[in-house]
Amino acid sequence: MSTDTSQTPPEQLLYSTMLFYGCWGSLALMAVTYALYVLGVLTPHVPLEVVTTLWSQPVRVYLEQGNVPTGWGWAVLIGKGDFINFAGIVLLAGMTILCYVPLIGAYMKKKEPIFATIAVLEILVLLFAASGVVGSGGH
Repeated sequence: MSTDTSQTPPEQLLYSTMLFYGCWGSLALMAVTYALYVLGVLTPHVPLEVVTTLWSQPVRVYLEQGNVPTGWGWAVLIGKGDFINFAGIVLLAGMTILCYVPLIGAYMKKKEPIFATIAVLEILVLLFAASGVVGSGGH
């Protein structure tokens, strides 16, 4: 008979549960926003006819002719059919950051300030990387 007394800490369960449902929710959001785009419910920023003519062109040409911003500039176009799907992508990419937030309080409650500090630092590093400040992300 095995007597395994180890248990998964509640903060790890919270993290994994948030990540599980957040990822599936993000994928569902992407499916819904894609449907809004292809069904024409929301007007796209770059008309589909223009997109198809630019498929074989370099990205630079698409950005110029479609008047598409780079970096986080897409955020101002979030209400457009061809950019609303970014909401699900951003949520999916940001789930790790969101999952770290409740860990800070959980670790402070357990009187583990080093782990709480690591969670804060992880959030800051991920936000900094996504900001595009260093030119490696944020697109």
